Amino acid sequence: METYTGFAAVYDMFMDNVPYQEWGTYLINLLRKFGVHSGTVLELGCGTGSMTEILAGSGYDMIGVDISEEMLNIAIEKKDKSGHDILYINQDMRELELYGTVEAVVSICDSMNYITEEEDLLKVFTLVNSYLDEGGIFIFDMNTVHKYEEIGDSIIAENRYNSSFIWENMYDADEMINEYYLTIYMEDNNGKYDRFEEIHYQKAYTVEKVKELIEKSGMEFVTAMEAFTENDVNRNSERMYVVAREIQKGRRKNHE
Repeated sequence: METYTGFAAVYDMFMDNVPYQEWGTYLINLLRKFGVHSGTVLELGCGTGSMTEILAGSGYDMIGVDISEEMLNIAIEKKDKSGHDILYINQDMRELELYGTVEAVVSICDSMNYITEEEDLLKVFTLVNSYLDEGGIFIFDMNTVHKYEEIGDSIIAENRYNSSFIWENMYDADEMINEYYLTIYMEDNNGKYDRFEEIHYQKAYTVEKVKELIEKSGMEFVTAMEAFTENDVNRNSERMYVVAREIQKGRRKNHE
C-alpha cells in the first residue's frame, strides 16, 4: 500500500500544528553555523514543499526530492504561487540521482525514520555523501526511540470541517519498528465522503547506530542534538537533529 497518496490532499491541513517557520529558522541557523550561507541545498523527503519554500525564501537554490508524486504536485502548486525557482524531483531517496553536487542536504519531519532497513539507510547516507560538495553538510532530524516508546500502542483521531482521520499506532520494541494505520475521510464536491487507507512504517535508530552508519558511508559524524536546542540528545528527547560532513573529496584531492 503506497503512503501519502490519499493523505497528500489533506496533509497540510492536519499538519497545521507544525511551526514550520520556527523549524525553518532553526534549520537555517544550523546551516549558517556550519558554513552554508548560500548555494544549492537539497531537501530529501520534501513532501508538500513547506520547508523547501522557507529555505528558498532565505536565498538558497532549492532542490526537493520526494517519493510521492501526489505530495510533489501540491509542492509545485506552492512554487507557482510563490514564484520561487525550485526544482522538484520524484525519486526514492534510496535511488537518489542528481546532475551535480550541492552545498548541503537537509531532511526534516522524520523522513529518515521511513528508511526501515539499516542497509537502506546506509545506502541513503552513501548517496548523500556522493552528491555533497567538498566539506558539504548533511542535516536531518529523526524521531527518537523514546518518542516511539511513549506513543506505543495508541489511537489518535481528529475531525475537521470536511475531513477527518484515525491514526492507529503500534510499536514493536524488539524490532524498533513503528507501524501506524491511517484512515482518512474526505468530503467530495457532492457532500459525500471518500475513504482512504494507508499503512506507514518507521524505524527508531539510536544515536550510536546513526553515527556508525554515517561513518560507514564515508562522512564525518559532527553532532546529534535535541531538536531545536544545541543540547546533546538525552533519554527524554523526542526528536534529534543530526549533522554530518563530507570529508572524502578533499582527501582524494590531496592524494592526486
